[in-house]
Amino acid sequence: MTEFQAKLRQQHEDSMHRELEALLATANEAEAETSRKDFDGFKKLFHRFLQVKGPAVDWAKINRPPEGSIQPYDKIESTGIPGNITASLNKLVVIKLNGGLGTSMGCKGPKSLISVRSENTFLDLTVQQIEHLNKTYNAEVPLVLMNSFNTDEDTKKILQKYKHHHVKIHTFNQSRYPRVNKESLLPIAKSMGTTGENSEAWYPPGHGDTYASFYNSGLLDKFIAEGKEYVFISNIDNLGATVDLYILQHLMSQQNDKHCEFIMEVTDKTRADVKGGTLIEYKDRLRLLEIAQVPKANVDEFKSVTKFKIFNTNNLWISLPAIKRVHETGDGMDLEIIVNPKTLAGGLNVLQLETAVGAAIKSFQNAMGINVPRSRFLPVKTSSDLLLVMSNLYSLDAGSLTMSERREFPSTPHVKLGSSFTKVQEFLARFESIPDMLELDHLTVSGDVTFGKNVSLKGTVIIIANHGDRIDIPAGAMLENKIVSGNLRILDH
Repeated sequence: MTEFQAKLRQQHEDSMHRELEALLATANEAEAETSRKDFDGFKKLFHRFLQVKGPAVDWAKINRPPEGSIQPYDKIESTGIPGNITASLNKLVVIKLNGGLGTSMGCKGPKSLISVRSENTFLDLTVQQIEHLNKTYNAEVPLVLMNSFNTDEDTKKILQKYKHHHVKIHTFNQSRYPRVNKESLLPIAKSMGTTGENSEAWYPPGHGDTYASFYNSGLLDKFIAEGKEYVFISNIDNLGATVDLYILQHLMSQQNDKHCEFIMEVTDKTRADVKGGTLIEYKDRLRLLEIAQVPKANVDEFKSVTKFKIFNTNNLWISLPAIKRVHETGDGMDLEIIVNPKTLAGGLNVLQLETAVGAAIKSFQNAMGINVPRSRFLPVKTSSDLLLVMSNLYSLDAGSLTMSERREFPSTPHVKLGSSFTKVQEFLARFESIPDMLELDHLTVSGDVTFGKNVSLKGTVIIIANHGDRIDIPAGAMLENKIVSGNLRILDH
């Protein structure tokens, strides 16, 4: 049986190689060189995918992270910031993951170009943050955007407007991998094109691809040659992921023999985060465990807040020379494969083979976690998140959002907006102005609901318009611990 399986695997691999070569033959010269590098990475991933069967971890061998491997942020902060922090900043590079589209929020083009606050997009806020840092400390921290083939063109057009800002911006593209037919395990692409019949044939392979793409772009070697030592990587839609000077100082003040090559920022789980990846000890190494790697029987245990108290924010601090060393030796990063099944518009079932950037933690020396405040994890994935960051719960200063001092509780309210609010345009049309939410704990809105100007929401507010009904919350209304249902129309006379 094993021999039969080995032959079958070899057949799949040979067929895949033939198909990839045929695809490369349809590319022009410039495209072929980049695509060949992409395909080399894909072949390695596909080879490992064929070898691995079943869950990626043996549940019995999972342990909690050892004492001291996850440090509280207070301890890192207590050491303070020295006067010469400029020297440390000049050794830092910031990478923002910018490969995603705004489709889940009903927007065309890169997600980073959605307006989130005072007409500022995610990208505007990021540039403002880095520029403020460079001006304040007279530093030269470069901003690097990892685009995908989906976002590169639109992003580059927009970058023109930052020409006169005090921040050098670089871009590189993450790989473009072929989606694979679930049954035949062959690419569905007919050529290297990305339009027409090939519009759904390609995908960017998750942020684990950052290392190889950064390396292949030549930027990694360029920054090392310039004396840069560390990179701070985070998602561009996490508005809490700003450069933290205390963490930077902690990295720069390490002794040589205890040189920390990788820091993962983690934070305490709440009910909203039960699916987030967590840190474990596995085979004597610190490892990231994602829900996709967990055997079905153990998923509930994985989600438990008592056993796994923290989750990965995807804010990572990594040594640049270490990335180069690990990438160039042996099997490189050997990141766990996440198999992402998709059903395309025509009903075809395909597989996307992906990896996660944080999974590389096991490949680095003296890796550690830092348990950071929740404020460093402020992702905007839905219109409910957007409502929070647009509201008076936060104040905006030099591109950074901070919780208003006028809010008594540091936790953010729990907001659930129904399907009528999913698309950003529809969401904006339903609010004449964003309500006062300083004293809000919980908001649920379902159905056809609109909000007038200067509405104030406090405590727990639930507004439900049944099918065919509509509720217009009048201008100036103050709702405190209220359930609103039925039908309420307010029309101009």
